Amino acid sequence: MATSKLTEERPTGRPEDIEAVPVRHPGRWIVAAIVLVVAASIVRSIITGAGSKKVPNSGFQWHVVGQYLFDPRILHGVVATIYVTFLAMVIGILLGVAAAIMRLSPNPIVSGASWLYIWFFRGTPLLVQIIFWYNLQALFPTISLGIPFGPSFVHAHANAVITTLVAGLLALGLNEGAYMSEIVRAGIISVDEGQTHAAQSLGMSRLQIMRLIVLPQAMRVIIPPTGNETISMLKNTSLLSVISFGELLFGAQTIYDVNYKVIPLLIVASIWYLVMTSVLYVGQYFIERRYGRGFSRAERASMRARWLSLGGGSKQQ
Repeated sequence: MATSKLTEERPTGRPEDIEAVPVRHPGRWIVAAIVLVVAASIVRSIITGAGSKKVPNSGFQWHVVGQYLFDPRILHGVVATIYVTFLAMVIGILLGVAAAIMRLSPNPIVSGASWLYIWFFRGTPLLVQIIFWYNLQALFPTISLGIPFGPSFVHAHANAVITTLVAGLLALGLNEGAYMSEIVRAGIISVDEGQTHAAQSLGMSRLQIMRLIVLPQAMRVIIPPTGNETISMLKNTSLLSVISFGELLFGAQTIYDVNYKVIPLLIVASIWYLVMTSVLYVGQYFIERRYGRGFSRAERASMRARWLSLGGGSKQQ
Protein backbone atom coordinates (compact mmCIF):
# COMPACT_ATOMS: atom_id res chain seq x y z
CA MET A 1 0.00 0.00 0.00
CA ALA A 2 2.81 2.41 0.86
CA THR A 3 4.40 1.77 -2.49
CA SER A 4 1.22 2.41 -4.41
CA LYS A 5 0.55 5.64 -2.49
CA LEU A 6 4.04 6.90 -3.32
CA THR A 7 3.44 6.07 -6.97
CA GLU A 8 0.22 8.03 -6.93
CA GLU A 9 1.92 11.08 -5.42
CA ARG A 10 4.85 11.01 -7.92
CA PRO A 11 3.57 9.11 -10.96
CA THR A 12 6.50 10.00 -13.20
CA GLY A 13 9.29 9.69 -10.67
CA ARG A 14 10.97 12.87 -12.07
CA PRO A 15 11.96 15.90 -9.99
CA GLU A 16 10.21 19.18 -10.52
CA ASP A 17 11.45 21.35 -13.38
CA ILE A 18 13.90 24.05 -12.38
CA GLU A 19 12.82 27.52 -13.33
CA ALA A 20 15.92 29.33 -14.61
CA VAL A 21 16.01 33.04 -13.83
CA PRO A 22 18.43 35.03 -16.02
CA VAL A 23 21.05 37.04 -14.20
CA ARG A 24 20.47 40.77 -14.35
CA HIS A 25 23.21 42.93 -15.83
CA PRO A 26 22.26 46.56 -15.15
CA GLY A 27 25.79 47.72 -15.89
CA ARG A 28 25.51 46.56 -19.49
CA TRP A 29 22.32 48.56 -20.02
CA ILE A 30 23.90 51.66 -18.50
CA VAL A 31 26.94 51.36 -20.76
CA ALA A 32 24.71 50.74 -23.80
CA ALA A 33 22.65 53.85 -22.97
CA ILE A 34 25.82 55.96 -22.67
CA VAL A 35 27.08 54.64 -26.02
CA LEU A 36 23.76 55.47 -27.70
CA VAL A 37 23.76 59.00 -26.28
CA VAL A 38 27.34 59.62 -27.43
CA ALA A 39 26.58 58.18 -30.89
CA ALA A 40 23.47 60.35 -31.21
CA SER A 41 25.49 63.42 -30.21
CA ILE A 42 28.12 62.66 -32.86
CA VAL A 43 25.48 62.16 -35.56
CA ARG A 44 23.77 65.40 -34.54
CA SER A 45 27.06 67.29 -34.69
CA ILE A 46 27.76 65.91 -38.17
CA ILE A 47 24.31 66.85 -39.45
CA THR A 48 23.71 70.21 -37.77
CA GLY A 49 27.12 71.34 -36.55
CA ALA A 50 28.20 72.20 -33.02
CA GLY A 51 26.28 75.42 -32.53
CA SER A 52 22.96 74.99 -34.30
CA LYS A 53 20.00 72.72 -33.85
CA LYS A 54 18.13 73.55 -37.06
CA VAL A 55 20.58 74.63 -39.74
CA PRO A 56 22.34 71.70 -41.48
CA ASN A 57 26.10 71.60 -41.14
CA SER A 58 27.48 72.84 -44.46
CA GLY A 59 31.12 72.27 -43.53
CA PHE A 60 31.13 68.72 -44.88
CA GLN A 61 29.80 69.83 -48.28
CA TRP A 62 28.53 66.42 -49.31
CA HIS A 63 27.75 67.67 -52.81
CA VAL A 64 31.48 68.37 -53.26
CA VAL A 65 32.27 64.88 -51.93
CA GLY A 66 29.99 63.36 -54.55
CA GLN A 67 31.48 65.57 -57.25
CA TYR A 68 35.05 64.40 -56.66
CA LEU A 69 34.46 60.84 -55.46
CA PHE A 70 35.15 59.41 -58.93
CA ASP A 71 37.41 62.17 -60.19
CA PRO A 72 40.17 60.79 -62.50
CA ARG A 73 42.87 62.14 -60.19
CA ILE A 74 41.31 60.32 -57.24
CA LEU A 75 40.91 57.09 -59.20
CA HIS A 76 44.52 57.33 -60.37
CA GLY A 77 45.56 57.67 -56.73
CA VAL A 78 43.52 54.60 -55.78
CA VAL A 79 45.25 52.52 -58.47
CA ALA A 80 48.68 53.84 -57.44
CA THR A 81 47.95 53.03 -53.79
CA ILE A 82 47.01 49.43 -54.60
CA TYR A 83 50.04 49.07 -56.88
CA VAL A 84 52.51 50.34 -54.28
CA THR A 85 50.89 48.26 -51.55
CA PHE A 86 51.28 45.08 -53.59
CA LEU A 87 54.92 45.71 -54.57
CA ALA A 88 55.96 46.83 -51.07
CA MET A 89 54.36 43.74 -49.50
CA VAL A 90 56.15 41.45 -51.97
CA ILE A 91 59.46 43.11 -51.06
CA GLY A 92 58.65 42.98 -47.36
CA ILE A 93 57.65 39.30 -47.38
CA LEU A 94 60.76 38.22 -49.27
CA LEU A 95 63.03 40.26 -47.01
CA GLY A 96 61.15 39.05 -43.94
CA VAL A 97 61.60 35.39 -44.77
CA ALA A 98 65.31 35.90 -45.50
CA ALA A 99 65.88 37.95 -42.34
CA ALA A 100 64.01 35.44 -40.16
CA ILE A 101 66.07 32.52 -41.47
CA MET A 102 69.25 34.53 -40.97
CA ARG A 103 68.17 35.48 -37.45
CA LEU A 104 67.81 31.80 -36.54
CA SER A 105 71.16 30.90 -38.07
CA PRO A 106 73.77 29.42 -35.70
CA ASN A 107 76.37 31.64 -37.38
CA PRO A 108 76.72 34.72 -35.12
CA ILE A 109 77.74 37.00 -38.02
CA VAL A 110 74.69 36.09 -40.09
CA SER A 111 72.38 36.29 -37.09
CA GLY A 112 73.90 39.58 -35.97
CA ALA A 113 73.48 41.14 -39.41
CA SER A 114 69.80 40.19 -39.41
CA TRP A 115 69.31 41.56 -35.90
CA LEU A 116 70.98 44.85 -36.90
CA TYR A 117 68.68 45.22 -39.91
CA ILE A 118 65.58 44.54 -37.82
CA TRP A 119 66.75 46.84 -35.04
CA PHE A 120 67.39 49.78 -37.36
CA PHE A 121 64.23 49.66 -39.48
CA ARG A 122 61.91 48.95 -36.56
CA GLY A 123 63.59 51.60 -34.43
CA THR A 124 63.26 54.55 -36.82
CA PRO A 125 59.97 56.14 -37.96
CA LEU A 126 58.72 55.18 -41.40
CA LEU A 127 58.22 58.83 -42.37
CA VAL A 128 61.88 59.55 -41.65
CA GLN A 129 62.90 56.57 -43.79
CA ILE A 130 60.77 57.81 -46.71
CA ILE A 131 62.33 61.27 -46.62
CA PHE A 132 65.81 59.78 -46.24
CA TRP A 133 65.51 57.56 -49.32
CA TYR A 134 64.04 60.41 -51.33
CA ASN A 135 67.08 62.57 -50.51
CA LEU A 136 69.64 59.81 -50.96
CA GLN A 137 71.32 61.73 -53.80
CA ALA A 138 72.66 64.16 -51.19
CA LEU A 139 74.86 61.33 -49.87
CA PHE A 140 75.45 59.38 -53.09
CA PRO A 141 75.17 61.57 -56.20
CA THR A 142 76.24 58.62 -58.34
CA ILE A 143 75.20 55.00 -57.84
CA SER A 144 77.62 52.33 -59.03
CA LEU A 145 77.26 48.56 -59.28
CA GLY A 146 80.15 46.16 -59.54
CA ILE A 147 82.46 43.89 -57.59
CA PRO A 148 82.92 44.93 -53.93
CA PHE A 149 86.34 46.58 -53.49
CA GLY A 150 86.80 46.09 -57.23
CA PRO A 151 85.82 47.65 -60.53
CA SER A 152 82.33 49.09 -61.13
CA PHE A 153 80.39 48.16 -64.24
CA VAL A 154 77.26 50.33 -63.99
CA HIS A 155 77.12 54.02 -63.16
CA ALA A 156 73.98 56.16 -62.89
CA HIS A 157 72.91 59.45 -61.35
CA ALA A 158 70.96 58.99 -58.14
CA ASN A 159 68.26 61.42 -59.27
CA ALA A 160 67.50 59.21 -62.26
CA VAL A 161 67.50 55.98 -60.26
CA ILE A 162 65.86 57.03 -57.00
CA THR A 163 62.51 58.28 -58.29
CA THR A 164 59.57 58.92 -56.00
CA LEU A 165 58.26 55.42 -56.71
CA VAL A 166 61.62 53.78 -56.00
CA ALA A 167 62.14 55.82 -52.83
CA GLY A 168 58.68 54.87 -51.61
CA LEU A 169 59.15 51.18 -52.38
CA LEU A 170 62.55 51.13 -50.68
CA ALA A 171 61.20 52.76 -47.54
CA LEU A 172 57.98 50.75 -47.32
CA GLY A 173 59.53 47.44 -48.40
CA LEU A 174 62.57 47.60 -46.12
CA ASN A 175 60.48 48.71 -43.17
CA GLU A 176 57.92 45.98 -43.80
CA GLY A 177 60.67 43.37 -44.10
CA ALA A 178 61.78 44.12 -40.55
CA TYR A 179 58.28 43.52 -39.18
CA MET A 180 57.61 40.50 -41.38
CA SER A 181 60.84 38.90 -40.17
CA GLU A 182 59.47 38.76 -36.63
CA ILE A 183 56.20 37.26 -37.87
CA VAL A 184 58.04 34.62 -39.90
CA ARG A 185 60.39 33.90 -37.00
CA ALA A 186 57.41 33.37 -34.68
CA GLY A 187 55.92 30.95 -37.20
CA ILE A 188 59.16 29.00 -37.52
CA ILE A 189 59.56 28.76 -33.74
CA SER A 190 55.98 27.46 -33.44
CA VAL A 191 56.94 24.27 -35.33
CA ASP A 192 58.05 21.45 -33.05
CA GLU A 193 61.83 21.27 -32.99
CA GLY A 194 61.70 17.50 -32.94
CA GLN A 195 60.73 17.51 -36.61
CA THR A 196 63.93 19.38 -37.43
CA HIS A 197 66.00 16.86 -35.52
CA ALA A 198 64.25 13.99 -37.30
CA ALA A 199 64.93 15.57 -40.69
CA GLN A 200 68.59 16.11 -39.78
CA SER A 201 68.89 12.45 -38.85
CA LEU A 202 67.71 11.64 -42.39
CA GLY A 203 70.57 13.67 -43.84
CA MET A 204 68.55 16.70 -45.01
CA SER A 205 70.32 20.04 -45.19
CA ARG A 206 69.16 23.06 -43.21
CA LEU A 207 67.70 24.77 -46.26
CA GLN A 208 65.83 21.60 -47.26
CA ILE A 209 64.39 21.29 -43.77
CA MET A 210 63.31 24.92 -43.80
CA ARG A 211 61.78 24.76 -47.28
CA LEU A 212 60.12 21.33 -47.16
CA ILE A 213 59.18 20.83 -43.50
CA VAL A 214 59.26 23.95 -41.33
CA LEU A 215 57.90 26.74 -43.54
CA PRO A 216 54.84 24.80 -44.83
CA GLN A 217 53.73 24.20 -41.24
CA ALA A 218 54.68 27.70 -40.10
CA MET A 219 52.30 29.20 -42.66
CA ARG A 220 49.45 28.55 -40.26
CA VAL A 221 50.93 31.20 -37.98
CA ILE A 222 52.52 33.43 -40.63
CA ILE A 223 49.71 34.04 -43.12
CA PRO A 224 46.95 35.52 -40.90
CA PRO A 225 49.06 38.39 -39.45
CA THR A 226 50.39 39.04 -42.95
CA GLY A 227 46.86 40.13 -43.84
CA ASN A 228 46.99 42.59 -40.97
CA GLU A 229 50.32 43.88 -42.28
CA THR A 230 48.82 44.36 -45.74
CA ILE A 231 46.06 46.54 -44.30
CA SER A 232 48.62 48.62 -42.43
CA MET A 233 50.74 48.90 -45.56
CA LEU A 234 47.82 50.23 -47.59
CA LYS A 235 47.27 52.99 -45.04
CA ASN A 236 50.98 53.73 -44.72
CA THR A 237 51.16 54.54 -48.43
CA SER A 238 49.54 57.87 -47.55
CA LEU A 239 52.90 58.91 -46.06
CA LEU A 240 54.31 58.98 -49.60
CA SER A 241 52.41 62.22 -50.17
CA VAL A 242 55.30 64.04 -48.44
CA ILE A 243 57.55 63.18 -51.41
CA SER A 244 54.84 64.06 -53.96
CA PHE A 245 54.13 60.50 -55.06
CA GLY A 246 50.74 60.32 -56.79
CA GLU A 247 48.89 58.04 -54.40
CA LEU A 248 45.37 58.62 -53.09
CA LEU A 249 46.05 61.29 -50.48
CA PHE A 250 48.34 63.23 -52.83
CA GLY A 251 45.60 63.15 -55.47
CA ALA A 252 43.19 64.70 -52.97
CA GLN A 253 45.79 67.29 -52.00
CA THR A 254 46.35 68.38 -55.60
CA ILE A 255 42.62 69.09 -55.88
CA TYR A 256 42.11 70.99 -52.62
CA ASP A 257 45.26 73.00 -53.19
CA VAL A 258 43.34 74.59 -56.08
CA ASN A 259 39.74 74.78 -54.85
CA TYR A 260 40.48 74.96 -51.08
CA LYS A 261 37.84 72.31 -50.35
CA VAL A 262 40.04 70.59 -47.77
CA ILE A 263 37.45 68.77 -45.67
CA PRO A 264 35.37 67.36 -48.56
CA LEU A 265 38.48 66.06 -50.33
CA LEU A 266 39.78 64.45 -47.14
CA ILE A 267 36.38 62.77 -46.78
CA VAL A 268 36.72 61.49 -50.37
CA ALA A 269 40.13 60.02 -49.57
CA SER A 270 38.81 58.50 -46.33
CA ILE A 271 35.90 56.86 -48.15
CA TRP A 272 38.26 55.19 -50.62
CA TYR A 273 40.61 54.06 -47.85
CA LEU A 274 37.64 52.55 -46.01
CA VAL A 275 36.51 50.75 -49.17
CA MET A 276 39.95 49.26 -49.82
CA THR A 277 40.60 48.26 -46.21
CA SER A 278 37.11 46.76 -45.94
CA VAL A 279 37.88 44.47 -48.88
CA LEU A 280 41.11 43.45 -47.18
CA TYR A 281 39.28 42.89 -43.89
CA VAL A 282 36.95 40.41 -45.64
CA GLY A 283 39.93 38.57 -47.09
CA GLN A 284 41.66 38.54 -43.71
CA TYR A 285 38.53 37.10 -42.08
CA PHE A 286 38.45 34.12 -44.45
CA ILE A 287 42.20 33.61 -44.09
CA GLU A 288 41.96 33.57 -40.30
CA ARG A 289 39.03 31.15 -40.45
CA ARG A 290 40.92 28.91 -42.89
CA TYR A 291 44.10 28.77 -40.83
CA GLY A 292 42.29 28.74 -37.49
CA ARG A 293 40.58 25.40 -38.15
CA GLY A 294 41.24 22.82 -35.49
CA PHE A 295 41.46 25.38 -32.68
CA SER A 296 38.86 26.13 -30.05
CA ARG A 297 37.31 29.58 -29.77
CA ALA A 298 39.60 30.51 -26.87
CA GLU A 299 42.64 29.27 -28.77
CA ARG A 300 41.61 31.26 -31.88
CA ALA A 301 41.17 34.39 -29.76
CA SER A 302 44.60 33.85 -28.23
CA MET A 303 46.12 33.31 -31.68
CA ARG A 304 44.45 36.47 -33.00
CA ALA A 305 45.85 38.48 -30.08
CA ARG A 306 49.34 37.19 -30.88
CA TRP A 307 48.84 37.95 -34.59
CA LEU A 308 47.78 41.52 -33.83
CA SER A 309 50.72 42.02 -31.46
CA LEU A 310 53.05 40.92 -34.27
CA GLY A 311 51.23 42.84 -36.98
CA GLY A 312 51.09 46.42 -38.11
CA GLY A 313 48.80 47.45 -35.30
CA SER A 314 51.85 47.61 -33.04
CA LYS A 315 53.76 49.95 -35.32
CA GLN A 316 54.42 53.47 -34.25
CA GLN A 317 55.20 55.73 -37.13
